Amino acid sequence: KEDLVLHRFADHEDEAARVVTGRAPDETPLDALRRHFLDGLDRRDPVTGLCDVPEVLAFLRLLYGTPSLVARLHAYQGRSEAALARALGGGLSDRLAAGQIIAVLRILALENWRRTDAGESADRVYAGAVQAAEEAFVQLRTGLEPPRRPRG
Repeated sequence: KEDLVLHRFADHEDEAARVVTGRAPDETPLDALRRHFLDGLDRRDPVTGLCDVPEVLAFLRLLYGTPSLVARLHAYQGRSEAALARALGGGLSDRLAAGQIIAVLRILALENWRRTDAGESADRVYAGAVQAAEEAFVQLRTGLEPPRRPRG
């Protein structure tokens, strides 16, 4: 029965991999994924969590509030991660990158949903969601070291 609820995610399971394999020759995988996520925010795509349509909010509330659905969602994300790793090349560094990228996309979407579910409009959340996505993709590109701050 969980599959009946999660069928909406089935089309998105290999979305990150499709973005990478379908990118322009001069575009890096990370740039393609960043562009795709920002485009999704602009469209208020429910996958980004930035959608305040009542039916979408109710669906996500059901999803995140049901332990068996959350477990199934983690399995879906694992398959999404594996597909992305294959699209990146399949090596260990590709699997590590895919894990980090999928985690970032999950956390960004969850934060956007948390804010809209708390009553903020998608339009109000949009600028902060774009800023968070930009920061997240910079961190993916540069690594986990925090930016150096001047002493003083």
